[in-house]
Amino acid sequence: MAIGPSGEIWIIECKSSRADYLSDSKWQGYLGYCDQFFWAVDSEFPHELLPRETGIILADRHDAEIIHYGEIKTLAAARRRKQLLKFARTAARRHDILTEAVMSQDQYLVKTQR
Repeated sequence: MAIGPSGEIWIIECKSSRADYLSDSKWQGYLGYCDQFFWAVDSEFPHELLPRETGIILADRHDAEIIHYGEIKTLAAARRRKQLLKFARTAARRHDILTEAVMSQDQYLVKTQR
């Protein structure tokens, strides 16, 4: 999940192969929870398999680029609010976990350097 440049909600589904894509039957259930849906695939992935109404992000281990924007389907206000709150809470929780890990490591380093 991501927030687009204009505040739109994006869902990005990563696919590693043709078989991975063909075995996924749940992605259509995500469409009602975003303004725009993207596939993140590598350069070897057969793009013609992907529905035209969805976006494509070409990615590798170092970089990513949007090469196709799919249709924008604006979420209802209530669902948008719920999704944004969920996104914010998850981001805050992850920030806390990372901050605690860094602080614990710093405290350990200070103790061992004495």
